[in-house]
Amino acid sequence: MCTAITYKTKDHYFGRNLDLEYSYHETVTITPRNYPFKFRKVNAINSHYAIIGMAYVSDNYPLYYDAINEKGLGMAGLNFPTNACYMEEDDTKDNIAPFEFIPWILSQCSNLDEVQKLLAKINIANINFSDTLVASPLHWIISDKNNSITVECVKDGLKIYDNPVGVLTNNPTFDMQMFNLNNYMHLSIEPPVNHFASSLPLDTYSRGMGALGLPGDLSSASRFVKATFTKMHSLANDSESSSISQFFHILGSVYQQRGCVHMGEDKYEITIYSSCCNMDKGLYYYITYENSQITCVDMHKENLDSENLISYNLINDQKIFKQN
Repeated sequence: MCTAITYKTKDHYFGRNLDLEYSYHETVTITPRNYPFKFRKVNAINSHYAIIGMAYVSDNYPLYYDAINEKGLGMAGLNFPTNACYMEEDDTKDNIAPFEFIPWILSQCSNLDEVQKLLAKINIANINFSDTLVASPLHWIISDKNNSITVECVKDGLKIYDNPVGVLTNNPTFDMQMFNLNNYMHLSIEPPVNHFASSLPLDTYSRGMGALGLPGDLSSASRFVKATFTKMHSLANDSESSSISQFFHILGSVYQQRGCVHMGEDKYEITIYSSCCNMDKGLYYYITYENSQITCVDMHKENLDSENLISYNLINDQKIFKQN
């Protein structure tokens, strides 16, 4: 399972936790402007916006998990099992495979207004990348520097939701996730007031009791509530250091630790990596489960007019600064 968030200080930030029990040896991958994006059912795009994100590259094709483009539009795909339902091909629409959805949007759009125009013509078709890489059940968060939407392809068709909290996890559907927040409106960052019984001398015996009842388990519904509460009350100054540090702390509130979610045999779901993209500057920051030191890849230090993918292997070994 996974969690994606947006955050704003002076600049705008977008990123996610990838929670799985296995890795495809993904890399931070830059797709330059002149890399030819080929699609299964629509025409190729040979010139487009440059993109940076986390991807598994197969047959020289970037299968992006999350990414931003040079215009500051971000997009991430999150697991959506049992609910995701991809469609049969429709000759009246643009038939886009699930693995093509992020490149299709980020290569052409600079903001959500442009995204909405493409979504009005799209059909997310049930097309696999290959016999061994079948379409994952996903839904998506798409964000520009001002707003976010959630896109879900379900049995009833394509659903597009305004996402005012800038958070996405997994199941249930996004409308139900938002409705569930009503159950937590009593939570507060302030100390609680005794409404239980005025005749009882009840005591605020600990800091943080205003948030009693905030979920702490690792289910997707609980992570949505906790990430939203943490994000909505999160404070950082305008510096890059403070902003990315706070971003990773928000994601850290819903990290998956090895041993807590058993997937059978000797497999356990963990937060394989966490990312934080500066949407204004094209910077991709990440940490991994074994390496908590923040690593940065700057898309603008590469030749963005190239035709070739640029990939950086993740630094997974723990890096420790020895002070003495």
